[in-house]
Parts: sequence; structure tokens; C-alpha cells
Amino acid sequence: MRFWDWQSDARRTTRWLVLLFGLCVLAALAAVHGGLALAWRLLFAHLDYPKGFVAVNVGVTLFLILGGWWLTHEQLSAGGRQLAQRIGAREARPGSTPAEQQLCNIVQELCVAAQMLPPQVVVLARADAINAFAAGWEPDDAVIAVTQGALDYLTRDEMQGLVAHELSHLKEGDTRLNMQLAGMVSGLELVYHFGETLRERGGLAWWFGNAVMAAGFVGWCSGRLLKAAVARQRELLADARAVQWTRSRDALGGVLRKVMTQRQEAARHRGGWRADHRSHSGLHHPLVQHMLLAETPDSSRLEHWLDAHPPLELRVARIYGRPMRPLPLQATPAVREADGF
Repeated sequence: MRFWDWQSDARRTTRWLVLLFGLCVLAALAAVHGGLALAWRLLFAHLDYPKGFVAVNVGVTLFLILGGWWLTHEQLSAGGRQLAQRIGAREARPGSTPAEQQLCNIVQELCVAAQMLPPQVVVLARADAINAFAAGWEPDDAVIAVTQGALDYLTRDEMQGLVAHELSHLKEGDTRLNMQLAGMVSGLELVYHFGETLRERGGLAWWFGNAVMAAGFVGWCSGRLLKAAVARQRELLADARAVQWTRSRDALGGVLRKVMTQRQEAARHRGGWRADHRSHSGLHHPLVQHMLLAETPDSSRLEHWLDAHPPLELRVARIYGRPMRPLPLQATPAVREADGF
């Protein structure tokens, strides 16, 4: 298993993508100014640019981008624990069931091995899908959220793979990185909507609004593409880290193969897996979509290059070195014991 090479490749690719994202923001600033300058020349060819034309164009655009970043930052400033409460998660109860006791034990064990502070463990008790996410700006407000489906259907080794994947996100600072990029994307979207507002006023504002909209739209789409690409690289990095920490490809590999089984079973039911909202209860919140172990039905896009997660089949093939079939679902021994089987 080449997990060391996978981690190096993912980190190197992430650095290049983040650099491109920064260049995308700078290009958006230049594009807005260029569009407004072109509109001015088309409308007032005989007049010079007004004093401070460049400073106003760049300043307003930068204000919108930073404003979008600040709004997103404020939404998550309360930390991972507040976010978990907002989506209906509850604190894990180690003494209530063997499965939750096992989950808490695994988190403690892996945190000792990874030399990191253990996050709070929470459970999404209404979600039947096998899934999880990690959130938090700082170690003292970090959480790992695990669905009831993961507790019901994963073995101890598989739960180790799932927890190791999520701990990697916390150790690598992926939550902070994704939120910074999401904020910048929101700012680029604000530029587009500002142009849309200008255009609706009609008259000369229609021309300038179109210029701002065009530049904002290109910047917004480019930002979304780069943000999704960064998120996919961080998922591959977390997969590789999970293999490293567990020393087992069947740990995380088994989790992903069981997720594939759930998707196939849901697809056979009426309405398809996209209509299976009960299984994903609490996971549809837009602030956690990109944090999940695997995408939910609502997070899938018409165009796969905007997905925040690589395809499950690709992730499984990277872990095993070849394509693998889905694994059957059955209640784990701990769950059978708790249910009286």
C-alpha cells in the first residue's frame, strides 16, 4: 500500500490548487475592473475615466469578496459542537449501548496514537445511512459525528477506519481550509449578485451590471471548481491517513464498500436513493455537506466535477489497488447483543 505517496501527492496537489484559487480571486478583481472599463469606453468613448476609477472598482469588489468570507466565517464561528446541535446530533452515551461504548473507546485509542486531543463524540441517531463528519475550528471545540447506521452495520475494524478518516481531517486542518475557501466562493457569488442588482436598475446601470455579472459568474464558477477539487484531494489524503493509522485496507475499505451496498439497495426502491431522505436525516445541512465521509443525495451535482468527494468506486480501488464489490450489510455483534439477539 502506497499510503505515504498518496499523502504526499494529495498535499502537493492541494498547495497548487490553493495557489490557483488565490490567482482566481485576483483574476476576478481584474476582470471586474476590466469589464467596467470596457463598459465605460463603449458608453463614454470621448470621456476620460473618472478620478479613482480603478480604486473604487477594486475596492468594492474586494469588499464584496471579503464580506462573503466574513459571513461564512460567522456562520461557523460557534464551533463544531454548535454545528452538531444544529443538525440534531446528541452527545454519545458510552454506557447506553455496546456500540456507542466501542465508538468512544476507538476515538480515545486513535487520538492517543495520533497524539491529538480527543474531540467530542456525537451521534446522529435518526440517520440510517453509514456516514460521519468532523467539524471544529479549534481542538477544544472539535467534534466527530457518527450516524446510527454506522453504529449498526460497521465492525470494530471498520469503525476504526471511519474514525481514523475523520481524525485526519481534524489533524490536517481540513475543516478550516474548506471554510476559508467556502467563504471566498461566497464572496465571488456576492460579486455576481451585485452585478445582477445593478442590471435591474436599467439605463446605464444595465451595461455596468452586465460587466460585473459576467466577471463575477466566471470567478464564482472557477472558485467552485477549485474548492471542489481541493475537497476531493483532502478526502483522498484522509483515506490514505486512515490506511496508515489502521494498517488495514479492509478497515476504511469495508466502510466504503458497505456505503456502496446501501446506495445500491436504495436505488432499487421506488424513487431511487435520492428520495431516501430518512436515511440521511440531519446530513442535508449545507454547512456539513463537504465534511461528510460520503456525499448525500442532495450533495450530488449534475456535473461530477463539482462534487466535493471522489466517486466511491475510485476511493475503494485506490485503497485495494483494484475494483472491489460492495459488502453485504448485517448488524454487528455489538448491536445484536444490545438488541437481545
